[in-house]
Amino acid sequence: MRGDDLQQDAMFSYISPEQRVPADHPLRPIRLMVDQVLKGLSGLLGTLYSSTGRPSIAPEKLLRTLLLQVLYTVRSERLLLEQLDYNLLFRWFVGLNTDDPVWDATVFSKNRERLLKGAVAQAFFEQVLKLARQKDLLSDEHFTVDGTLIEAWASKKSYQPKDEPPGPREGSGRHGKLQKRDLYESKTDPEARLYKKSGSATSVLSYLGHVLSDTRHGLVAAACLTEATTLGERQAAVEMIEQLPVRRRRIQVAADKAYDEAGFVQRLRQLRATPHVTQYTRRPSAIDGRTSRHATYRQNQRGRRHIERIFGWLKQVAARSRPEGVVRAAASR
Repeated sequence: MRGDDLQQDAMFSYISPEQRVPADHPLRPIRLMVDQVLKGLSGLLGTLYSSTGRPSIAPEKLLRTLLLQVLYTVRSERLLLEQLDYNLLFRWFVGLNTDDPVWDATVFSKNRERLLKGAVAQAFFEQVLKLARQKDLLSDEHFTVDGTLIEAWASKKSYQPKDEPPGPREGSGRHGKLQKRDLYESKTDPEARLYKKSGSATSVLSYLGHVLSDTRHGLVAAACLTEATTLGERQAAVEMIEQLPVRRRRIQVAADKAYDEAGFVQRLRQLRATPHVTQYTRRPSAIDGRTSRHATYRQNQRGRRHIERIFGWLKQVAARSRPEGVVRAAASR
């Protein structure tokens, strides 16, 4: 029997958003974890707001909304709030009732900036790591480190001479030699630098993104963003390893051949970390047989592939939602 083409003129619904979301939906375990993390951040969030005045957007709802933007690759905040207005799944995850009004995009952006300046993103990440360690999902021995080029939202045409360049012998080079970065800067993004990771590539205004991941499950253990320099990858790797929790035994750190440098290898050994770095074949390697002869060296080399998945997700999914937001959030760390 053919059904009637009835119009949607009903004013009331007796089914809540909670009932509409399937029990096996992948957002359900994420929502449970996020709620647990936000509960631990309640004290920090309270310090960012005044005790008087009109209530702002609840920071917990704001953080859940930003997480949705990254997970679903929503390219702008206006589109994100439009989705939040009619998407019941988004409303359920954020914690809005069906009839709750959606915030104005400008108000949303101002509240987001407050969270970034208050280092809430870093605190949120640390709480997630704490949960992972409690559930034994994060290894405390085997890690992989790597870096990637993150293109800045600045045109190459904006790279122009500085208004007040340093004087002779006041540059950042050896013995105060003036470098190009001392004389030029981007007028729209002064922290971005011209950089390329290979000789055949074209230099672009960029940052360097760095990740220290668990080799066992590929979970991010630390991350940061630095200026694009030739020493940036190795310096950032050392800093991230130094920030790891106090440990009783040595750890193993895998990396590609870009990290095969004597100073970096020596510094890792001083930090009680065994450098499982890919050996460079075109020049003498800093990795000798006492490291490469072990089976764990080959296992950690194979486990390096997990970190490439992290960079792939960041560039193909997360960065497409709001690239400048991703860069600024990391730079604020």
